[in-house]
Amino acid sequence: MTGDQFEAQDLLCVEYYEGAPLSYVTDTAAQRLRSLATELPVVPTTTRTPEQFRRIELPGGPWRYAIASNGGSIIEDGRLDPHWRRSVEFAVREGGASLDEITSELRSRISEEWVAKFRIADELFCYLVVDVSSQPAEFLDDWHDWCSARGWNASQQGRKIYTMPNSVCKSRAVAEVHRRLSDAGLLAHDAPVFAAGDGALDAEMLKAADAAIRPRHGELELMDWRHPTVSVTGAAGVTAGEEILAWFARSARVPVAS
Repeated sequence: MTGDQFEAQDLLCVEYYEGAPLSYVTDTAAQRLRSLATELPVVPTTTRTPEQFRRIELPGGPWRYAIASNGGSIIEDGRLDPHWRRSVEFAVREGGASLDEITSELRSRISEEWVAKFRIADELFCYLVVDVSSQPAEFLDDWHDWCSARGWNASQQGRKIYTMPNSVCKSRAVAEVHRRLSDAGLLAHDAPVFAAGDGALDAEMLKAADAAIRPRHGELELMDWRHPTVSVTGAAGVTAGEEILAWFARSARVPVAS
């Protein structure tokens, strides 16, 4: 979320990168997130690696659980869960090609003319940072087809192209965290799951939730992605966060902070 359309006093910076402000929420969204976190378990869930996630200071923390690396890592009370990670690595090995096979093939398909960065994330998946205007029009579809025959998938969000094992997905990690919260008596076993997200890598999680919402921006909006249990905000940009948090509160039947 960028702060271009708001005065500085209306925004709270929640992430700095190399000393510079990077991500923002509105003051209203910050208040709503803090309020929501006092009423029920909130589980931040991201494709960012644990290291990248720790750069973010979301209002309402610290978090009992967070999910990073697109579901590849569960963070419990600030610590990585090695048991979950081993189960994910086993599923990746059983599910298809290795990361080395994928990255070797990917390197043969790209060029410095349109790829600025090639990154391996958390030793689980990889992504490219590209010049969209120079990116070959057929690259993403061709690459996704090659990956899908080998237990992987490819998707693009803005300048980033992610290549991900099918077994590394947010919905599996969300289900595991729900089970743990239920076993600990912090949730009823039949408590509904509510989710939000804006990228193609969020789609499976949104469909798996009992109800979900996505903003009117991002990759899913560009795809015009719809699902019967997924609402769409009226707002786009940073104010969509306020609307999403109000939706969470109404869905969970807790007070909405103003």
